[in-house]
Amino acid sequence: MGMGTLSMQLAPRIRTQNGFKKTRARAPLRLGFAGGGTDLSPFCDDFGGAVLNATIDRYAFASILPRDDGKVMFAADDLGVVETYEPGGASHRELLLHAGVYERMMREFNGGQLLPVTVKTTIDAPAGSGLGSSSALVVALVDGFRAILDAPISKYEVAQLAFSIEREDLALAGGRQDQYAAAFGGVNYIEFLPRNLVIVNPLRVADAVINELESSLVVCFSGRSRKSADIIDQQTSGLRSHDSRTIDAMHKLKSDAFDMKRALLQGDIDLMAEILNSSWRSKKETAKGVSTDLLNHFFDVALANGALGGKVSGAGGGGFIFFLVHPENRYRLIAALNDAGGMATPAKLTDRGCETWLY
Repeated sequence: MGMGTLSMQLAPRIRTQNGFKKTRARAPLRLGFAGGGTDLSPFCDDFGGAVLNATIDRYAFASILPRDDGKVMFAADDLGVVETYEPGGASHRELLLHAGVYERMMREFNGGQLLPVTVKTTIDAPAGSGLGSSSALVVALVDGFRAILDAPISKYEVAQLAFSIEREDLALAGGRQDQYAAAFGGVNYIEFLPRNLVIVNPLRVADAVINELESSLVVCFSGRSRKSADIIDQQTSGLRSHDSRTIDAMHKLKSDAFDMKRALLQGDIDLMAEILNSSWRSKKETAKGVSTDLLNHFFDVALANGALGGKVSGAGGGGFIFFLVHPENRYRLIAALNDAGGMATPAKLTDRGCETWLY
């Protein structure tokens, strides 16, 4: 679908349930502990991919409110961008995710009629953070419109539809894990198999292990956002050209995901940190630009101040890094990273995926 004009017929009003007209949704962001990149085509199509990720207490928020003036407005408050359209109005420019979800949901679940709405969003992380924020936003928008339109789709279908909007309708580069993490939430081992088969395996991790993991976790924004598309394009090119270095690194990342699952279920935080380090080394083999001088600087500071291991979350090149550290050393690590110019904080794991409510 090309992003053109809002030329379909406007519906007179939003369907409501129990008298509520405002719809809100939030979808959690995630940390990729292992396997990131193996959810990219053509690797997962040829070999099958696997990732282990966990959602954290940062979210993409969406509010969908009815309008009585026949217009459609998209607003990303965190970006300072507002776009308003009338039937047959101007083409979409900046807020492609908002427009892509809106038009797909109207077409598939509202008979092509456009609802006059205001869609306002915010995300608890900068763009290009590596926390899956764009896909979490798409999931929140899809699920919000699902509730308004009473669309009979499951969590799997919400995630698949979000993936289809991003990767097919909008032709945005990326993998598959972020949409499923945002839809399901929690700690998941996710398998990506040929023919677009995805299996989400929620992990039953003991409470004591979750507590220890949370207490060992430090996330740090490097201060520099990045566009993942360039790195992903390099990785995809290497896979399509059967570059042995890229493919071997991807196989190692996939193996790390399985090993990470086993270490987590056993509650072995030190082993998890070793696997993080191994995955970081393998990830740097998949494309140029995954690592930068700035990221290397933060890793050096972290390892000198108690970190057991760490890696970037996402494609690399910037965004968020996360580390594991013995809890008694966490404050020292956070202080050192902040003194070095980072923005380091603890993080709490969450066990709930996208939530939508009418108000």
